[in-house]
Amino acid sequence: MFAKRLISAVVLLAAMVVIFAAGGYLLLGLCVIATLVGTYELLRAGHMEKSVPGYISYVSVIGFYLLLFFGRGDMVEGWIAAVVVLMLAAYVFTYPSYVIEQVSMCLLAVVYVGVLGSYLYQVRCLEYGNWFVWLILIGASGSDTFAYLVGRLWGKRHFSELSPNKTVEGCIGGVAGAVLLAGIYSFFLPEGASRMFDWNVNLAFPVIGMVCSVVSQIGDLAASAVKRNFKIKDYGDLIPGHGGVLDRIDSILFVAPLVYYLLYWFIG
Repeated sequence: MFAKRLISAVVLLAAMVVIFAAGGYLLLGLCVIATLVGTYELLRAGHMEKSVPGYISYVSVIGFYLLLFFGRGDMVEGWIAAVVVLMLAAYVFTYPSYVIEQVSMCLLAVVYVGVLGSYLYQVRCLEYGNWFVWLILIGASGSDTFAYLVGRLWGKRHFSELSPNKTVEGCIGGVAGAVLLAGIYSFFLPEGASRMFDWNVNLAFPVIGMVCSVVSQIGDLAASAVKRNFKIKDYGDLIPGHGGVLDRIDSILFVAPLVYYLLYWFIG
């Protein structure tokens, strides 16, 4: 089991490094596929993957990425309004096939998976985004790795009922690890990227790493809470040893938009 998990992790990391570095349509395509699969996995947990509201979720996610593709960010508010209206219209015309909680979950899937996942691509599209996009991996995967190692070595105090293996020591280790990695990475930025920041970038990046680590761990626990709610262990079995796509991107979904807006805040 450990070998299978390790091999999958290495392959996934290598693929992500190549796609992050390439950016452009390749990264956009990855985001579309990953968020569509993640949306399906979330809806399947609630037995809504083949429902009318579920199909509206898939179309809505694709529609959102089409807005990004054509650079029509000005239409996002209208798109959100249209999705809400369509969901509620489906609820009306299929009544009493679904309850409002099921329709609400379909709407949540669009925003939680589709919209939040898109910020991976949006960060990469920023000026010097080819450098900034790695903050997402540092805040999610880097934090998770340090949390796991510190928790295994020194973890004693249990942190949350949502995750039996999480410890206070591990959580602190994850934050410290993300701060350390982000701080080290800041020294490798090109001069043009460093000059964009109102703050000293060697201070700004560790702060971003710290905040992202905290939010990353919340994202992981949020995904665990949903799985507990639906009484499932994993969202799927697409990735050997890791579960489904949503099991692997739950932290990224929280970290990517945070990196995007923190960069804007620090750059001014």
